[in-house]
Amino acid sequence: MSSQNSNSDSNLEKEKDEEIQSAEEVKDENIDEQKDKEIEIDNIIQEESELEKCKKQAEENLAGWQRAKADFLNYKKDQEKFWGEFRKYANEDVIIKLLPTIDSFQLATDHLPEDLKNNDWAKGIICIKSQFDNFLKDAGVEEIKSVGEKFDPSSFESVDEEESGEEEGTIIAEVQKGYKMFGKVIRAGKVKVGRKK
Repeated sequence: MSSQNSNSDSNLEKEKDEEIQSAEEVKDENIDEQKDKEIEIDNIIQEESELEKCKKQAEENLAGWQRAKADFLNYKKDQEKFWGEFRKYANEDVIIKLLPTIDSFQLATDHLPEDLKNNDWAKGIICIKSQFDNFLKDAGVEEIKSVGEKFDPSSFESVDEEESGEEEGTIIAEVQKGYKMFGKVIRAGKVKVGRKK
């Protein structure tokens, strides 16, 4: 019996050792699982941090792209405006050089004697004057109305002042016509301005 007791004690000790060893293995497994979970959580946190950085970078890139697109659209609009204005006024210099010739035709038609008005030559001059007027109109050029208007230094140049019955500062005579091209004064009119008696 003592050998049985000894065997039994030995078995009990063996079982206890196995239980302890099993418990330690379970404990080690739990510790390993805990470490794995901690590593996994750290990886998730790191990935979320990188994801936030990527989102922030993407937002910055999108905002930069939107600004660049807006800048380009503004540039394009400015260029269209510039070239539109350029085309509009491209003939301005030529037209300004033609104005004295047009003035001469105007003087010729204004001072045409009555007996020559039905003359073919005179009709030709009047026709040429009419063609110049149409050319100016098509180019956006118009005469600046003067007589009876208030003197405006941005549109007129005063060459003389005379006493008149008109209100002070009213234009009483036109010495040379003024012209505007698309609303811009290309030649100021030379006028005489009235003053009170």
